[in-house]
Amino acid sequence: MPKFKTIDDLDPRGKTVLLRADLNVPMEDGKVGDMTRIERTVPTVRELVGKGAKVVVLSHFGRPKGKREPGMSLKPVADALAAVLGTPVAFGDDCVGPDAEKTVRGLSEGGVALLENLRYHAEEEKNDRAFAEKLAALGDVFVNDAFSAAHRAHASTEALAQLLPAYAGRLMQEELEALGRALEHPERPVMAIVGGAKVSTKIDLLQNLLAKVDLLVIGGGMANTFLHAMGTDIGKSLCEKDLADTARGIIDAAKARGCEIVLPVDAAVASEFKAGAASTIVPIGEVPADRMILDVGPASIEDLKKRLAGVRTLVWNGPLGAFEIEPFDKGTNAVAQAAADLTEAGKLVTVAGGGDTVAALARAGVEERFTYVSTAGGAFLEWLEGKTLPGVAALEKAA
Repeated sequence: MPKFKTIDDLDPRGKTVLLRADLNVPMEDGKVGDMTRIERTVPTVRELVGKGAKVVVLSHFGRPKGKREPGMSLKPVADALAAVLGTPVAFGDDCVGPDAEKTVRGLSEGGVALLENLRYHAEEEKNDRAFAEKLAALGDVFVNDAFSAAHRAHASTEALAQLLPAYAGRLMQEELEALGRALEHPERPVMAIVGGAKVSTKIDLLQNLLAKVDLLVIGGGMANTFLHAMGTDIGKSLCEKDLADTARGIIDAAKARGCEIVLPVDAAVASEFKAGAASTIVPIGEVPADRMILDVGPASIEDLKKRLAGVRTLVWNGPLGAFEIEPFDKGTNAVAQAAADLTEAGKLVTVAGGGDTVAALARAGVEERFTYVSTAGGAFLEWLEGKTLPGVAALEKAA
């Protein structure tokens, strides 16, 4: 578990706190389409405000590549943040320079401001120290609440933490504690479910998990590559045949480490990938040449439910099938609901994350029933891969 200071270690009264949040939210017709990231950082803002701080929120939005792009302004996000907080949020037309300085000076104790898109300045993504110094000049202390941006060594996530006293916000703290509980000091046995389309995007993840979990469930299109590598006929299913040797290497490494790899025993197959496509259930090994695997079958679902009942910790990244369309969401939904039931019964710690995973769990109606669901995509994956996250490492150095 990383060692870092949290806002429990900070007396912010009378101080101007630079709060790095991730407010890179979906927009629809100029309005915020999903409030999740805003809602998740609000507890940190409220706590700091309640303790008498002036809070200056910093965030990126989109990829404007160092230029001012009107469609990537954070102004609509300031309005959404104010609505959730129930208090006015001042908006600065820039994140450094006269406009930013004027906005910060105008704050009274307990006031909140959001400054314009950090990525309007190319120096942000270059982790430019001079740019970080301009940011640092606006405040007294730095609080990082953007775990989802912690895998990038940018000025506002890495350099800024070296220039001011640095602390983890509540969301950052929650993310790190949840991930630590799942992989660093877990209750055993530990199961990981790793799904998705391609093995090629998750080789590092699979290899790192072999050393940390007792059971590794591989689902989605990734399972097809492993089945193919083992000599199983998978029809016209999605498969990375050029990674057969890699898959066999992972299987061998798992055996050597005492980690059991779990693959589907049956599958829902169809002749085409579309909603409502006619499908049948077949045992693995009997997939017709003109069909494709689009979901796990009922025997696989029951197998996973039984295995879930025998473990204490579950880490989940990626769906078991084509969860976006019916009827190929059945496997992911059923296993997710079983995991949620065990979580609520106090028998299982469940930690999940990644874009498709969050969407799949929401579709299954269990997003609020897991122990922790991370909204961080790349950072969550890189943590699972065992990589050092610059934004987290900077907080550790500051501790």
